[in-house]
Amino acid sequence: MSRKSIRLEDLAALANMSTATVSRALNDNPNVNDATKRKIWQLAREHGYLFRPNMPHAPSGAQATISLVIPPAQGRERSADDAFFQSLIGGVSAAARSSNCDVLLSHISPRNIDDLQDLISAPGVDGAIFLGQSFLHDALNALASQGHRFVVWGAALPGQLYCSVGSDNVRGGRRAVDHLLRLGRKKIVFLGDTDEPEIQRRFQGYRDALAAANVLYRGDLVSTVHFEIESAHSTVERLLAQKIDFDAIFAASDMAAIGAIRALRQAGLRVPQDVAVVGYDDVTMGRYIRPQLTTIRQDLSEAGRLMVSKLLSASDTRDLASERLATDLIVRESCGS
Repeated sequence: MSRKSIRLEDLAALANMSTATVSRALNDNPNVNDATKRKIWQLAREHGYLFRPNMPHAPSGAQATISLVIPPAQGRERSADDAFFQSLIGGVSAAARSSNCDVLLSHISPRNIDDLQDLISAPGVDGAIFLGQSFLHDALNALASQGHRFVVWGAALPGQLYCSVGSDNVRGGRRAVDHLLRLGRKKIVFLGDTDEPEIQRRFQGYRDALAAANVLYRGDLVSTVHFEIESAHSTVERLLAQKIDFDAIFAASDMAAIGAIRALRQAGLRVPQDVAVVGYDDVTMGRYIRPQLTTIRQDLSEAGRLMVSKLLSASDTRDLASERLATDLIVRESCGS
């Protein structure tokens, strides 16, 4: 059947359902169960039935509606109440408001290509922004090959077919560690989850800085930590209990850095006199803790503007170029000058 000529009646025949049921499913009617909706949406995608453009605008009169999605990490969910995600969501929301767009924060945690297709093909959604790639790189590539409209906050990965916006993580990681090295710190702990693409690149910057300064890399100074205060706090407690010798910490997120500082101070260590600490992200909270947090700043307002602009201007996101944002070292009390 021609993709250009398919009608609602044809779609109903393919689904072996009434046209009324199919119409209600395409309009996301609550009287149709989710399994039926997914079946109809999948058939509509496969046969080129363009149901999203025919959806009415939201009551707000917005020009477009963007779905904002936070993919899960390996083995765990990630929450929108994380300080970094709050800042990034704020940047996207401000940009969307300037463009007269609505933003919907999705509660769905996609885990495969089917989940991604359901999210991006939902009625009333004109495109999606994914806040991170996590383990979905291949699935996002498959989604891009189908011509769907979406942009990803994340790293630039080998063989990437989709558009991503993110900071220069390798350079950011190196700037953090170069600063610590200039201060004479040579036993530098790395805290981060290198299964995450962005964190892996910050770790590469850490390795590059050590190598350039002829400082020996030590595996016992590298610990897997999630973007959580509690995760970093317990990890630093463990390092101290094991009597690991270190004089600085580079945490791959500000929340991890804050957890590290709390553990150090509870152990009676002074920051930065005994252990200097650098984070990554420049979340607002880092400016108000004591000592104030030295960090690598990402311009999340500019990131939001770029992602929204690219999404709205694209007829096919396969044609969009990825962009890397500059990073800045923000020196505060936890590291000193």
